[in-house]
Amino acid sequence: SSFHVAVVGAGIVGLAAARELARRHPSLALAVLEKEQEPARHQSGHNSGVIHSGIYYTPGSLKAKLCVQGAALCYKYCDQKGIPYKQCGKLIVAVEQDEIPRLKALYERGLQNNVPGLKLIGAKEIQEKEPFCRGLMALDSPYTGIVDYKQVAQSYARDFQEAGGTILTDFEVTDMEMAKESPPESEDG
Repeated sequence: SSFHVAVVGAGIVGLAAARELARRHPSLALAVLEKEQEPARHQSGHNSGVIHSGIYYTPGSLKAKLCVQGAALCYKYCDQKGIPYKQCGKLIVAVEQDEIPRLKALYERGLQNNVPGLKLIGAKEIQEKEPFCRGLMALDSPYTGIVDYKQVAQSYARDFQEAGGTILTDFEVTDMEMAKESPPESEDG
């Protein structure tokens, strides 16, 4: 077979890229090449599963912007596809007085990054949210969640295949070389 574009690796990043290429350029012949027997066999299927809210990144940075947008898109995609997730939130807790200024700075950073729902809470509210947690103050990030990213990756794989893409498993790429650019065969190039 011959393809216009081949993505190497059927982890979540490779599958997301291939899925988006298929959506944007439906006339291209696309393939994902995966050395394992199935997608998401490595890191994509064995990570923490956290849907990060975007608190930690430098305000105005591309990472901050993409993290906040990516979390919203992840929740939306999971809702559309029926993929279970838990928007369980997260508490970042100051247990000593000298940690409070850093916690407040993190709160300000999160606000600048447009992270939804952030608030600072006191000791009583900490214990109400998490009975086994003790602290002086906490940053409550209700938008943080967890999901099984292997399920998300497998759903991306189905989307890609439904859009006409081909996934070749047990296909290890061992060598590559640059080819001369060929003239475009279609509007998509």
